[in-house]
Amino acid sequence: MLYDDKELAGLLAEVKSIAIIGAVDKPGRPVDSVGRYLIDSGFKIFPVHPKRTNVWGLETFPSILDIPEPIDIVDLFRAANFCPDHANEVLQLKQLPSIFWMQSGIFCSEAKEILSTTPVKIIENRCLMVEHQRLVNK
Repeated sequence: MLYDDKELAGLLAEVKSIAIIGAVDKPGRPVDSVGRYLIDSGFKIFPVHPKRTNVWGLETFPSILDIPEPIDIVDLFRAANFCPDHANEVLQLKQLPSIFWMQSGIFCSEAKEILSTTPVKIIENRCLMVEHQRLVNK
């Protein structure tokens, strides 16, 4: 689904917490740059990785289902074939996130279909850092 700049800026202005699925703190990886930017921008970040326990000096969770508080954005740094599984995880959360964000280059019609009957906004093929810089942190 496409959102105009004004609507997207409004959505981003409300965000406080972000779960980053596929989080790794390896320099040079896009997820590392985006994660560090979001931390520096004041967001509460929940790194998610099935094997790591500490990314960016933060407690890292094996799944979004293990995060003990509500999440505003689920930000995916995973290949499109994994997105449906993560969309199904979103449906299991006690409180749905506002946004299911698939980073640049990621499109997944199946994940969109899974979440289509929920109020969760779907963003695909956009970089959260780039959009935040462009629309909010000008």
